[in-house]
Order: sequence, then structure tokens, then C-alpha cells
Amino acid sequence: MLAGEASGDHHGARLVGALRRRWPEGRIVGLGGEAMGAQGVELFAGLEELAVMGFAEVVTRIPFFLRLERRILALLDSGSIDLVVPIDYPGFNLRITRAAHRRGIPVLYYIAPQVWAWKPGRARRLAQNADRIAVILPFEKEVVERVGAAVTFVGHPLLEEEVSEPDRGEFCRRWSLDPERPILAIFPGSRSQEVKRHLNVFLEAGRLAVADHAGLQLVLARASSIPSSSLSGFDVPVVDDGRSLLAHARAALVKSGTTTLEAALRETPFVTAYRTHPVTFFLARRLVRIDRVALANLVAGKDVVPEVLQNEVSPERLAELLSPLLDVESPVRKAMVADLAGVRSALGQPGASECVAELASELLERL
Repeated sequence: MLAGEASGDHHGARLVGALRRRWPEGRIVGLGGEAMGAQGVELFAGLEELAVMGFAEVVTRIPFFLRLERRILALLDSGSIDLVVPIDYPGFNLRITRAAHRRGIPVLYYIAPQVWAWKPGRARRLAQNADRIAVILPFEKEVVERVGAAVTFVGHPLLEEEVSEPDRGEFCRRWSLDPERPILAIFPGSRSQEVKRHLNVFLEAGRLAVADHAGLQLVLARASSIPSSSLSGFDVPVVDDGRSLLAHARAALVKSGTTTLEAALRETPFVTAYRTHPVTFFLARRLVRIDRVALANLVAGKDVVPEVLQNEVSPERLAELLSPLLDVESPVRKAMVADLAGVRSALGQPGASECVAELASELLERL
């Protein structure tokens, strides 16, 4: 099982739990983080080494990834692997998928890479090399089926999280916040590179919003993959419970990614932004075929939330877009909340992990 980022680790851990219920004695090895490790996965590498995103950023880590690939290929050649389950993380996992296919080892690709955003050749290669693809966004099934893949829409794994979130009073007491004051939540990312690029500009945007909205509290969310030291020294409360923070926030400023769907599930209005290395952005613009990047907008098929990218990301622009979302009577806010409810209903039903575990059973029964 191969997960290379925080969301993949989280969803992979749930899948491991579903697999353990079927095969309690099964051995699971691979890549992941604390969540998968806690489920008993034997890890070759952790998220602190794997969480690299972007063309330019990966270049400096090529020697590490080549060594890791050789280690995994040796494992595939050992004859001890019955099934390969890549989880998203396409830059590395597509190579392993191809290698497993060439060796006759079945591949179940969970949370398929966003091949629909790339040129058709990449989607066709995935279809050729994966025995089964489990997609988590409703529009993906038709797109990937067009290139001949065996695809199952399993619903989004975020829907499985039956979290008993604390009430507002309990949440605010835990994190020393004022329950009477509205909260603006700041989510700068789950990778160190993302935090470096987004943190300062997001905080400055938040401070501008605070200046315009009396009583507003600025609160910073820390992903489990980010060291506490990276977010210290900013005179802003830091919360480790991002899901509860979203539930109790008036609005949020979110780095583009899975958190946009988490905000949508809680119908919390937000602005999403993203900055990356200039070379990465240039190449992505040439390769990517879609007009939207926020998952909430992609699921809705329209612009539900504002997207601000690359050189357009500035404190002033972000604060301007946040302003109507912080006003509970704003028509802009009310319209967004209604649209986010539609995103939630489009994501399917809970049970993604059990569905993927059943697909794994079917592939293993063929051996």
C-alpha cells in the first residue's frame, strides 16, 4: 500500500482497517505516515520524506526517490506481493503501477490520480496498468472509463468520518478561544513547502480581515504532518483539530486540496488559494486541461468558491474575497452555503473503505 501525503495516509489507514477485518493475519507493507503505521503497516518511508509536490520541487529529491523505487521493485521481484494498492500520489505511484503490471502483480488504484486534468495519454497508461481503479469523485468514473479502464465509484472517504465534534463552548475552552467571537480559520497546507509559501500571506490576509470585522478571531490550523515549531511565533492560536475548527469557523482561508472538501462537508464558506514554484506553475498550465483547481468547484461543476492562484495571491485580494463571507447576512455567503450543501450531496454515501476492500478481495480471489 503506497500513500505519499497526509490525506492518503489517513484514507489508507481506514482501508487497512477494512482489510484487517477480512484478513487479520495479512501482511501489509508500503509507504505512509503515522495513521497507517498505527494500523500495523510496515513502512519503508514516512510522510516527512515523501510529501513533495511540484515538478521543480521533486528534482532535488530524485536520488531519494530512485533509491526508494529500487527497494520497492526488489520487493515486487521477491514474489511476496499479492496485490499493489497505490493511493493517489501519481508522480511516484504511476511508476510502481507500471512495474507491478509488467510483473503480473494485480494493481488496485485507490483515489486515482487526477488524470482527467492531464492529456489523454496519461489516463490511457493508467487504464492499461491498473486492474481496477477506485475513484472518489462522482464525475471521474465516466472520464476514466472512456479510456478503457475498469472503474468503480466508491464515494468519498471523508464521508466515513463519523467524528463527534465538540460543541462550540468545549472547543473554545480547549483552545483558549472566545466562544462569543466569530472565527476565521487559516489552513496553510499539509506539506512544509506549502506552509512556507502560504503561511505569511494567509496570516496577513487574516489580519486585514480582523481589522475590518470587529471581534473576529484569527485561528491557525496545523496538519499532523507539520511540526509545531513551523507555526510558532506568530501570536495566533494554533489548533490541531482542523475538522472541528472548520465546524465552528465563520469562514476559512484554505490552501487548495482535500481541505476544500472538508469545508464543503461542513458548509463553511471559504476562499481557496495556491502558490507553487514558478517553473511548476508554468509547466502545469501547459499540461493541465481544466479551468478549476478547487475540488469543491470541480465536484459542483461551477465556481462555488473563489480560487486565487500564483501571482494573484496577495493579502489584499484574499481579504477582499473573505469580507462578504464573514457577514452572516451577505447574499454572497448565503449563496455559497447553499452551493456547498449541493457539493456534499454529490459525494456519494459513506463506505468507501469497505467498497475498496471488497474490490481487493475480488482481485485476490483470481490468484
